[in-house]
Amino acid sequence: MTSMHQAQLTVPVSAEDHQVGPEDAPVTLVEYGDFQCPHCGAAHPMLRQVRQAMGDELRFVYRHFPLTEIHEFAGAAAEASESADAQGSFWPYHDRLFTHQDALSPADLVAHAEALGLDGDRVKRDLESGAWTEQVREDFIGGVRSDVNGTPTFFINGRRYDGPYELEPLLDALRTAARG
Repeated sequence: MTSMHQAQLTVPVSAEDHQVGPEDAPVTLVEYGDFQCPHCGAAHPMLRQVRQAMGDELRFVYRHFPLTEIHEFAGAAAEASESADAQGSFWPYHDRLFTHQDALSPADLVAHAEALGLDGDRVKRDLESGAWTEQVREDFIGGVRSDVNGTPTFFINGRRYDGPYELEPLLDALRTAARG
């Protein structure tokens, strides 16, 4: 009965996802992102504002969608963030990568870990061994199955958000979803 196709999130949010906010929040915002994508970098401060404005009404989930054909370091950055997660610091590392998008070479990724007090040698070993390659690939494949074809792509309560990537329209959509 709907006249236009709206993509649905095909992989449900689970405990395996990187998430902040209450699990029982009325709204879940999922971002498929790429640490080297300039559009994701531009959206990052806006998403921080959204999270602050929505408070406990929002659960925010980040999934990897590295566009490795156009962003040389996106795959390694995603894998390094998983190594940081294994050390208990996904979100600080995530934030640091988005604020230092001009420095994502493998050496930079190790230096970012060390700047946060993490084990840089472990990040280096994980990158060299491909320890997190499959995990990042699973996020990417889930994105493809959900009709993600660029970054950032957002889903609000399982439905792709196709509105503008600006604070007020996104907040309006989130608040509408929160009201049910």
